[in-house]
Order: sequence, then C-alpha cells, then structure tokens
Amino acid sequence: MKPFQRLNRFFNHLPVHLALILMCVAWVLPTMGLFVTSFRNSEDVRTTGWWTALAARQTPGAPEYTTYCASCHGADGKALPAADLSDPTLIEKYPRSNRLLAMLRKEINGQPHLTDPALPENPNEALEKLSPILTYMQDFSGSTQDQSRFTLRNYADALVGYKGTQNYITDCEQGVESALSKFKCTAADLLNPEGMGRAFVNSLLVAVPSTLLPILLAAFAAYAFAWMDFKGRMWLFALLVGLQIVPLQMTLVPIARMYVSLGMEGSFLGIWLFHTGFGLPYAIYLLRNYLSGLPKEVFESVYLDGANHWTAFWQLAIPLATPAIASLAIFQFLWIWNDFLVAKIFLSNNPVLTVQITNLIDPRGGNWHILTGAAFLSFLVPMIVFFGFQRYFVRGMLAGSVKG
Repeated sequence: MKPFQRLNRFFNHLPVHLALILMCVAWVLPTMGLFVTSFRNSEDVRTTGWWTALAARQTPGAPEYTTYCASCHGADGKALPAADLSDPTLIEKYPRSNRLLAMLRKEINGQPHLTDPALPENPNEALEKLSPILTYMQDFSGSTQDQSRFTLRNYADALVGYKGTQNYITDCEQGVESALSKFKCTAADLLNPEGMGRAFVNSLLVAVPSTLLPILLAAFAAYAFAWMDFKGRMWLFALLVGLQIVPLQMTLVPIARMYVSLGMEGSFLGIWLFHTGFGLPYAIYLLRNYLSGLPKEVFESVYLDGANHWTAFWQLAIPLATPAIASLAIFQFLWIWNDFLVAKIFLSNNPVLTVQITNLIDPRGGNWHILTGAAFLSFLVPMIVFFGFQRYFVRGMLAGSVKG
C-alpha cells in the first residue's frame, strides 16, 4: 500500500477512532473516580476531589479558622488556656462537625459563643463552614486519626454497616462505646443485618436461583417449541412472546397482595417465583430461536438411532446451545443482581446489595463517602460473571443467539 493511500485511510477512519476514544473516556473516567474515591479517607473525600489524590496534601480550613476562631483562640489555638485548641484530647471530643456545632450553639456566660461573625442559622450551611475548621484544628493539634492518603476503612465500614463516630477499625481499636454496643469487633460483624456483607449473601441467594430456574424451564419449553410437533404450538409461542410487553410495575401490587394472602411476603421463594415468571418469556424466545436454527439433519439422525426427546435434549440440544444459555445467564443474572424495585417490595426484611446501599446513608446525609466502597462491592460479582462467561457470550453473538 502506498504512503498516500495509508494516510488517506487513516484520515477516513479518524472520526470513528475519535468517537470510540471519547466513548471509552466518558465511561472509564467516572468509574476511575469512583474507584479512587473508595480508597480515600472521609476528610479528603469531603474536602477535595478525587483527581487531587496524588497531589500534595493541603489542609483546608485556615481561612475559615481565621474568620471565626483566631480572634479569641489565637492563630495557634493556645490563647485561651481553658480551651486550648492545640490540645488533642480536647479536639478528640468533637470527631464530627455536628458535635462541634452543638457545642458552639451553647451560650457562654449568657452570651453567644460566636458573634462576629455568627454562624449561619441554617444547620446545613453552618456545618459546611465548620467542616473545614474542624479538619484544620485536627491537623494542627495532631488528633487526626487517619493521616494515610489511601485506606480500606471505607470498605470495612460498608461491609459491617458501621455509622459510628470515626470508622469501624479505629473505634474498635480504641474501644469506643458506640462501636462495642452494636458490634463484636470480630469477623462475625460481616453478617451484621445492616452491612453489605449480609446483603451480599442475600443477593447471592436471590440471584443464583432466579437465574437457574428460568433458564432450566425455558430450555425445556424452547426445545418443545423447536423440535416437538403439537397442536397450537405457534399460537402458544406467540402468546409467550407477547408476555414480554407486560410492564413489570403493573403486577407488583396484585402479586404482593397474593403473597400476603399466601403467607409468602418477605420470603426468598416469592422473589424467586417473581423473577422466574418475568424471565421466562424472553428466555424461551431466545433459546427457541437458537435451537430452531440448529441443523435439522442432526436431530433426525439422533431420532433414527432410537433416541427419545429426553436423550436428544440433554445430550444434543443443551451442549449445542451452550453459547445461547451462557448469554442468557449473563443477562438474567445482571438484571436480577442490579434490581432494586422488586427486591425492595418483596424482600424488605432481607435487603440485597442495591437496597442496602441506600440504607448506609444516615437521615442527615452523612457517611456518603462509604457509598464509594459499597458501589464497588456491589458490582464486583457482575464483573466476574461477565468476564468469566465472555467467550461464551461472544460465541452466542456470532452464532446469532443474541441480537446485537
């Protein structure tokens, strides 16, 4: 190929290459930010962006401290011996800005603690002002517990569902009462009902049976529609395909009422049956189209050799349909694993990962930094499933089992 032709071909494909690069960056960049944030300590997450993780650390809060505190306590915090802000034991009494705000709202000798300037009356605005001040005082007093740039403590807090004063590991090491009252500070805390560890087990208990059941039943039905001749076969198949258009949300209330009358509310059996029922139409449609596209001569030769439908199904149809089954398993598993609405309604007493993530935030919006670690814990299994079955998925696409 001549150099001019190569150059011309390069510029012809340049828009496509640029579009693909932009798509990759748009998908990878937020994920990378979430991943980096999941390893940062809470103060860094609250005060700086994830892109500053490798930059030189700067302690925020100096301007705010000068505005509100330096006039009485001095630049070094030692001007008032009775309230020496350089004393770490004093600062450790206020591990979070909401405690500091409660103290500052109290009067001193009948006078407001802060007058010139005063803190905003709105609690959210006041906490926004106090958060960098507290970080600054913790830094120069040496009371900051977690000085490391990267930590696994967000993951530990998410796994056990900890909402204490600092973090699960630190409070357990220091014997903080709030930690010891609800937790044992042992591996048994991983199964705490409020943590992601227990929710991880619940998600597996929901997703695995809800994936296997519809695939097994759909494989039987798909084989019957593809290779067994009976009256009304096409009409029944058309009816099953038509069930795919029924909105899931329309059936939530009637099925929930039925479960209550049968005593199945909040049970794993109820959610297994729900996911199986809604997964069957698409699964039958997908597998039937795949099986009907297999060579007819192969099945005829098996029947001529004396094999019945049961033998042909297990020893011929299932092995040949492995790419389609793997593709269907990926779709079904990912849909169930990431489901929130159905799990919230039918399994509220045993929350799965998607539901438990929303429970990690306290009513005032605190602990939101834990969500970064919880998010990566939630999609760890889907990534393993997708990449583990990827070769079957690609074979299924090439064989026509998945419409791209």
